[in-house]
Amino acid sequence: MPGTAYPLPLDSTPARTSQRGLQPDPTIPYHRCCEVIVRPVRDRVQLMTQPDHAHLARRIMEHCVQLAARPRRDAILHAIAEHDNGWAEEDAAPTVNPKTGNVVDFVSAPLSVRHGVWPRAVARLVADPWAAALVAQHALTVYDRFRSAAEWRPFFAEMEAARHAMLRASGMPLDDLVADYPFVRLGDLISLAFCTGSTDEQRFGEWTVQCSGTRVVVTPDAFGGAKIPIEIAAREIRNQPFRSVAELRDALRAANTTTLRGEVAGTWI
Repeated sequence: MPGTAYPLPLDSTPARTSQRGLQPDPTIPYHRCCEVIVRPVRDRVQLMTQPDHAHLARRIMEHCVQLAARPRRDAILHAIAEHDNGWAEEDAAPTVNPKTGNVVDFVSAPLSVRHGVWPRAVARLVADPWAAALVAQHALTVYDRFRSAAEWRPFFAEMEAARHAMLRASGMPLDDLVADYPFVRLGDLISLAFCTGSTDEQRFGEWTVQCSGTRVVVTPDAFGGAKIPIEIAAREIRNQPFRSVAELRDALRAANTTTLRGEVAGTWI
């Protein structure tokens, strides 16, 4: 996997072009053509973008009581909002699993895709090196279970180098990054639980996160007893295999947009 340069000047302007040469379908609005979070609902599939999920995560974590006292709160919230910006190219290029006919989502995407989105995400945040370092830490955390796999070693080496470069640019130590990072992961887990509708209990650090219907419960309470209303846009298509990318794009062009609404609440039980 080719390396990515991570410039250190704080006034750098992140590149907004694809490093993989992907081009959006001009007939489908950018950021709305390949929603890579896939939520089956009976005979339909609801599709959401990773960047929309990340922005929802930020809106949720703006209410986090513990985060309010962090000296780097703004950079942490920036990292939460932008942690999935590297998926924008994939949103612009809908694909179908040729074996199943299913929409390729962020879990089933090929390794080349999953390895490619994170260097892009970090590179786009170099103007805020603390946020960029947090996103690199996020990539290292969410894929940690693959660390011993040979095909993942170049990815971990690149992301560790990216984290080091961004820490050096920030002038702050790794220990501070590790202390700030849990807020990124918590926001990610809460938003993903709502977007996917999964009822599986998720754990990270002191927190557990679980979705029940339209409600996501966080234990222990991170929101001072508040119930936080949340919503995200999704597009609905029929839950069916697609014979080609062209057939999927036709379905997306004809898809209805819906708004999923719910709430986040904390508990001490």
